[in-house]
Amino acid sequence: MVDMTSFRGSVQAPRTQTPSWLPAIRSVEMDRPWVWLASAWQDMMAAPGISFAYGALAVISSLVLVVGLATLDMEYLLLPMAAGFMLVGPLFAVGLYETSRLLELGERPTLAKVVAAYRRNGVQIAGIGMVLMLALLAWIRVAFLIFALFFSSEPPALDQLVDRIFFSAETIPFLLTGTVFGGIIATAVFSIAVVSVPMLLDRETDVFTAMATSIAVVRANIKPMIAWGFLIALFMSAGMVTGFLGLAIALPVVGHASWHCYRDLVGIGR
Repeated sequence: MVDMTSFRGSVQAPRTQTPSWLPAIRSVEMDRPWVWLASAWQDMMAAPGISFAYGALAVISSLVLVVGLATLDMEYLLLPMAAGFMLVGPLFAVGLYETSRLLELGERPTLAKVVAAYRRNGVQIAGIGMVLMLALLAWIRVAFLIFALFFSSEPPALDQLVDRIFFSAETIPFLLTGTVFGGIIATAVFSIAVVSVPMLLDRETDVFTAMATSIAVVRANIKPMIAWGFLIALFMSAGMVTGFLGLAIALPVVGHASWHCYRDLVGIGR
């Protein structure tokens, strides 16, 4: 494991007042996300089988989705579905959080232990899953309406998709509108989910406390959280533009790093 205190940008004592029913929130410096990524790489090397199995599952699922949408002549949903994957990613990565948790405890992660993690505090994890799925459905609905607004009722075929979206007269207003609405939804989801799913896995708490803690974390660490959100988007986008093959590395890196983000920023309960 990486000695996280050996990097510049150490964890600091809590700076902000939080309600008594929330755990203590720590503040970190701007470069702390790089420490989480370094720790994530160490976790991947310590448990490569589980880490790359999750990555491979993400690649296969993405390719199946692409084939399915193409078969149904719904290629225009490829971009919103790709973006939507980032919204539900924290739920998908529960097994990666568990792997990092076990490594932190000095235990050997196994597939059986990782799968069993979904049953720990299962009702509350399912609750945050419902919230994330509703956000995904809301984004798909908004994306569909935006697409219909700019491209009428005739979605382009797959071989025309890139040209119509990126090189047509509607390109700039379409991308700007999609970015604004997508950014609003992504920011809201990031705020409630950045540490809530790892917290529900780690503690016997409820989904509302976890989401409130996540929001408090973002409020106390605005700049580091902006940097972390940008890095997540960068890694996942890079994984997707490689024909989804890059997700084999991007997903486990982000998943393991998210666990270390949670452990850095959320202290013990009061």
